[in-house]
Amino acid sequence: MFNYLNKKWMGFKNLFDDDNNINEKSVVGFIAFAVMVIFAVTDLLTGYLGKDLVINEFIYDSFVLVVLGCFGIAEVGKIFSSRK
Repeated sequence: MFNYLNKKWMGFKNLFDDDNNINEKSVVGFIAFAVMVIFAVTDLLTGYLGKDLVINEFIYDSFVLVVLGCFGIAEVGKIFSSRK
């Protein structure tokens, strides 16, 4: 059991290494997008039930900017790295 947990922890720790194959900006963008989708579904469900879902617009706009920023930076990085 300890070896299994240690292996999972090492896999998570490798996410933050400098020489990994995972694009961290895309991971953060995907998580922010998933939060936006959860918000949209929850808003639809509460609207269907006749209640308002009160979320500060600033928070939602922040998630939008994080998604656009993360995916935009990831794409620009791909464009400039392919020119080498």
